[in-house]
Amino acid sequence: MKTIIQPVKGTRDFYPEDMAVRTWLYQKIREVSQSFGYQEWEAPILERIDLYAAKSGEELAKEQAFVFNDRGGDFIALRPELTPSLARMVAQRQNELVYPMRWWAFGPFWRYERPQKGRTREFFQWNIDLIGANSMVVDAEIVAVAASFLNKVGLSPTQVKIRVNDRRLMDASLNKLGIPADKKTGVFRLIDRQDKMPLADWKNYCIELGMTPEQVAELEALLDNRDLWQESVELKRLFAILDVMGLGEYIQYDARVIRGLDYYTGTVFEAHLISGEGRAILGGGHYDNLVSAVGGDPLAAVGFAMGDVMVTYCLKSLGLLPELAKTPASILITVFEDSFLENAYALGSAIRQEGLNVICYPEAVKLPKQLKYADRIGARFVVIEGPDELAQGMVTIKDLQNRIQETIKKTDVPARLRNLLA
Repeated sequence: MKTIIQPVKGTRDFYPEDMAVRTWLYQKIREVSQSFGYQEWEAPILERIDLYAAKSGEELAKEQAFVFNDRGGDFIALRPELTPSLARMVAQRQNELVYPMRWWAFGPFWRYERPQKGRTREFFQWNIDLIGANSMVVDAEIVAVAASFLNKVGLSPTQVKIRVNDRRLMDASLNKLGIPADKKTGVFRLIDRQDKMPLADWKNYCIELGMTPEQVAELEALLDNRDLWQESVELKRLFAILDVMGLGEYIQYDARVIRGLDYYTGTVFEAHLISGEGRAILGGGHYDNLVSAVGGDPLAAVGFAMGDVMVTYCLKSLGLLPELAKTPASILITVFEDSFLENAYALGSAIRQEGLNVICYPEAVKLPKQLKYADRIGARFVVIEGPDELAQGMVTIKDLQNRIQETIKKTDVPARLRNLLA
């Protein structure tokens, strides 16, 4: 028996039904992004590895990126994320761009991680950023984009919440606990990991970091405080804006949301299923230093990223993926015998002139087989031109959905099908 070569671990094959879902997701992303006035952009798949080291640290650059030497000896990476490329492109034309700028992108990424539910090594990701304005209004806008997308794909506030926090608020709160400045980065990372490890282990890590048992207890109480956001002028402003936009039901405060990446400087947020199942659907926040980290001048920015794997899993598990067409062509033209092939393809071309999608069966086989094929691919109409129809200049249109048929003049077929599909 022949051995079938398997795909690379952590990658996916997109059969037509899978590709239809990905295309549908991209269309929803495009609709929401453009509804807020964001422009689509793209960056190279390959970047120099030091670009990611400058933004995300050595762990991402050395452990999670797919890295190789090119023939010139440079270390090149398959992009593991897009924000560094965004910062680089902004820095290159910083004085030419119009601010505030609103950009979005959707494309492939690669990370060398352990494949698991909601995570693969190759994935597609939506990135959306607002750069060049420093106000809670723009932070609220980006969160609103995320909430609008969740609403667009059918995820209700009873199924999903965008959990919001602010690093400035947490920094001030850690000051009150007496956490020294040189320990804050470590504490932030422990906060980010609290719900990812046993509580006893988490407390031990806090002690190892240099916190006292009293500080650990105070930190636990802090993380459970659902009203802490009222101490933040910025968060009160953000929640008020989202309320007037009619999206407040999607938002809740959570002091545990800190985001693992160190470059966030203000608002941070993640969307999760209320059931707690799976990873974050999307996540992002406010960052001020990224453009300057790649050689540009400082610019305020806020944005988020959403991978296709987790959001598709959530939609599928909740029964929210729509019934998508199996084929883009809703019309099949049959062929009675080989001598009719040219007529069939000529008719197909005429129908396409009406802006319709058509499949011509490529060989003369028994009509029941062609009808079965039409049904299996999801075509709605079958066009039949047999010897009797041909002699009279007529064509039969069979509607497989409504189980009816009609015979009309061949010259009227393109317009008739256009009207039936309108």
